[in-house]
Amino acid sequence: MAATDPIHETVNAVYLSDSRRVLATLIRLLGDFDVAEEALHDAFRAALEQWPRDGVPANPRAWLVSAGRFKAIDSLRRRARFDPLEEVGDKADVAVVDPAAWADEESVEDDRLRLIFTCCHPALAPDARVALTLREVCGLTTEEIAQAYLTPAPTLAQRIVRAKAKIRDARIPYEVPTRAALPERLDAVLRVIYLVFNEGYAASSGAMVMRHDLSGEAIRLGRLLVELLPEPEALGLLALMLLQDSRRAARTSESGELILLDDQDRSLWDRDQIAEGSRLVERALSSRRFGPYMIQAAIAGVHADAPMAAATDWAEIVGLYDALARIDPSPVIELNRAVAVAMRDGPAAGLALIDAILDRGDLLDYRLAHAARAELCRRLGRTAEARASYERALALARQEPERRFLERRLVELATGQERREGQVGRDG
Repeated sequence: MAATDPIHETVNAVYLSDSRRVLATLIRLLGDFDVAEEALHDAFRAALEQWPRDGVPANPRAWLVSAGRFKAIDSLRRRARFDPLEEVGDKADVAVVDPAAWADEESVEDDRLRLIFTCCHPALAPDARVALTLREVCGLTTEEIAQAYLTPAPTLAQRIVRAKAKIRDARIPYEVPTRAALPERLDAVLRVIYLVFNEGYAASSGAMVMRHDLSGEAIRLGRLLVELLPEPEALGLLALMLLQDSRRAARTSESGELILLDDQDRSLWDRDQIAEGSRLVERALSSRRFGPYMIQAAIAGVHADAPMAAATDWAEIVGLYDALARIDPSPVIELNRAVAVAMRDGPAAGLALIDAILDRGDLLDYRLAHAARAELCRRLGRTAEARASYERALALARQEPERRFLERRLVELATGQERREGQVGRDG
């Protein structure tokens, strides 16, 4: 067993890095999501059986695509009783890469983009497009998608099942749309890519703050879209992702603890990414066709321009949030604006805005709303309210570093309260 452990580690690494690419190509070759998913798992099972004996192939992804295609075709033949292969069983070896599965490198490289446009087809409901793409293109679990959506997991699962059935029954083509059809399809794709990036930039659950595989994949997809269709909002989204991702090295400590924006070591920010993102913002803004991603990128650019937290131009950020709220109103944007107002005008002003959002029933189950309220109450010395809001945020948090951060805040509140009570006693 020990001798095969390195191979098992290699198979696991290939699964993490390439399984979604393999799946995308298998969907193109086999024409069915469920058949391709089964083929994907069969291919990795074959790898676990064969690679320890035969060695890791020179092109693991090509091998896996070939293996998956072979297994799927064999299985479909036998199930349908069409020309059964007499000597081929479920665990038959796949020793040679099938040229038919890997003949067109350019087509293989486009499979992820082809898949995301298929998942975002207008025939699907908007929420189903996002859920299906996050599941199939990026491999997020139903629970992770539900966290991003603030939606029950069973509801998300049903959306995914219905979306797959719709693609199959309506024979939705597996292709990148023509240039003429691209603009109307772009908004859904941008939304999906941004949700993928957000799951990578601030993981909804788990042991890590960030999932670099997802944020990196979202940026790669963003670059492909900009190359394919350099519309202002595509430019704005890519700029936003680059500017936010530029802070990656400063967002956690060496031990993996969360570091808030104001406390980050800005010398660790990636200046090349900031420069690229800033150029894209300028290019997008020059079009004078303002959209939500472009404005969010401009907000991220203001943060990137500040050499230290105290130098942040919060008045400009509030103004940008005002513009964003006009073209894309939502409670989350209101919350972000309220935090910016608190930084410009003081915590009481921001707290009043957050309380208004919560009082009308919005964001009651959104942990960041309660965390923001807790922070402003803490700054105002309203300790009991701060504690209650931190506890509510902690109850909603699913990411371990975030939970530890909130727990530290609660300890700090308790310690500070003890000090104040002790001081009062001595003064009295």
